[in-house]
Amino acid sequence: MSGLINAPRGEAVLHIDGRPLILCLTMGALARLEAAFDVKSLEALEARLANLSGQDILIIISALLCGETLSPAELAKAQIHPAEAAEAITKAFERAGP
Repeated sequence: MSGLINAPRGEAVLHIDGRPLILCLTMGALARLEAAFDVKSLEALEARLANLSGQDILIIISALLCGETLSPAELAKAQIHPAEAAEAITKAFERAGP
């Protein structure tokens, strides 16, 4: 699957229930995160992301998914390796910009 991702675009792979899915930080994903965390600016979002719960991680994964629509509730029932999720989220954010 790594050959199918576009790392310069900011894509990262996360296996959910054994399926490799792509995470990407897009403008749409940022807007979904701002709405989910009820913040009005990127600075406020950054501050909110400084202290995350497990539920917050599921919200982030849901927002970053490309080509798939899975709610945080659906993700809560899925098999996701926590360390892989943290790595994929980090890669998606780091690859999105300087």
